[in-house]
Amino acid sequence: MAVNREELIECLNDLIETCRDGEHGFQTAADHVQNAELKKLFTQRSQQRAQFAAELQSEVRQLGGRPAERGSVSAVFHRGWINMKSLVSGRSDDAIIAECERGEDAGLENYQRVLKQNLPPNVLPVVKHQCTEIKRSHDRIRELTRAA
Repeated sequence: MAVNREELIECLNDLIETCRDGEHGFQTAADHVQNAELKKLFTQRSQQRAQFAAELQSEVRQLGGRPAERGSVSAVFHRGWINMKSLVSGRSDDAIIAECERGEDAGLENYQRVLKQNLPPNVLPVVKHQCTEIKRSHDRIRELTRAA
């Protein structure tokens, strides 16, 4: 049975918050790493998450809902990006990469949870594509963590 409209909006808004958390977390990481390639990678990931959030907000509007505008602000469902700002100060690039991996772990889990829902055919490809891209990003960051 498909999720009802309200449940679908709630799931999509949760993903929007996840994307906003990633957007801000990656931007914070980009602002604090020393390595130019890492700055570029993290800036690109931040921009990607902003784009993902905008796509999901459009889906929520099409459903007649009010899209989330910000990332999570409570610790009710810790997404992994919450500690980024407090951890980057004085940290090495390796520590920041590791924190990015933790954030990606949490984001990926959230997407996978939503994909277990019976999403309607107009929404499923959007969420699947984003999940695939987050998995790709997660794997790339994991490689960086292992190389460190």
